[in-house]
Amino acid sequence: MRNLMAVRSMWCLLIAVTSLHAQQIDVAFGGGSLVAPTTSTTFSGSTASLNGGAYVGFSGDVLIKRNLGAEAEVFWRASQGSYAGQSYRPIFWAFNGIYAPRFNKRFGAEVLAGIGAENIRLYQGSLNCDIYGNCTNYTSSTHFMADFGGGLKIYAYKSLFVRPEMRLYLINNNVEFVSGRAFRYGASIGYTFGGAK
Repeated sequence: MRNLMAVRSMWCLLIAVTSLHAQQIDVAFGGGSLVAPTTSTTFSGSTASLNGGAYVGFSGDVLIKRNLGAEAEVFWRASQGSYAGQSYRPIFWAFNGIYAPRFNKRFGAEVLAGIGAENIRLYQGSLNCDIYGNCTNYTSSTHFMADFGGGLKIYAYKSLFVRPEMRLYLINNNVEFVSGRAFRYGASIGYTFGGAK
């Protein structure tokens, strides 16, 4: 939960600092699924895959100069999956540079690339407490990642848009799973503040 709060705080700070100079701000809520290899040629010993599951999350971007700007997003598995007899939930968050041209009143596109992290939460039956009295029912493993992706914005009504989208996550040292590569695909519903109408 602390990671989500940190991402949300950084995203809000980004919006607040750049909104004075921004040409356009987009916010969106979305869902989709994840596709990842189910077998691997590596010798990590893991047989689990990130494949499958429903993912939900939030994203936002700020276009500062023409069609260029910054984007932040966080997506997590909606339900817990099964991993070696335990429940788990991956959370992906990223900060990206974005190029988002608008073709006309109804259509736009997004191409983005950046860095972030995959946080894997392995849930346990008992609480883990630190010396300060903070308790959780999971252990966490975080891995640096790069992400690349894009989407097509379809403006359904004025500034309200639907965005089919796809992301490629390249996860460093993802030893818990058979591969460090995963594709997230889905769609988001969002709203554009400012920009050409």
